[in-house]
Amino acid sequence: MSKYVKNLLTEHLRERLKGVDYALVVNMVGLNATTDNRLRRELRGKNIHVMVVKNSLARRAVAGTPLAGAFDGMTGPTAICWGGDDIVSLAKEITRLARDPKFAPFAARGGVMDGEPLTAAQVEQVSKWPSRVEQLSMLVGQILGPGAQLASQITTVGSALASQIAQVGEEKDQETKTES
Repeated sequence: MSKYVKNLLTEHLRERLKGVDYALVVNMVGLNATTDNRLRRELRGKNIHVMVVKNSLARRAVAGTPLAGAFDGMTGPTAICWGGDDIVSLAKEITRLARDPKFAPFAARGGVMDGEPLTAAQVEQVSKWPSRVEQLSMLVGQILGPGAQLASQITTVGSALASQIAQVGEEKDQETKTES
């Protein structure tokens, strides 16, 4: 491959990966064409992009970006996956598909998150974290929980007091009716 073609491919990769802050490197060697298409269709449905890349070209394309650590020490054919809602949802989907026997040779090899390289074991750990949506719902629950509990306690005491006042008022009404 000529230097001119390599520079064109590097520039194309750089453009495709522009603005990507997290990605996973996966192994797709051993997938037949039908399985590969099925896998890509499932990932596309989750808004996850897959691109098979040559490691040396990918290293040059991502140099100076947050993805630079993803290809450190990578050998052999690799593919890069990015997209989804966040790194956790991406890791969950990749891990789920790697466990599926239909996609047997497919597996995570590593990745990068916040500029830090990840190993395959770390990708597995990240897949067990709560997703962004789950984290937000837990945060909202923690924020609203004490307020809801306080409101419940105030209204419980207030309604009990109002009930007692109403009973006393009814007793007074009955006493005045019996006296008349």
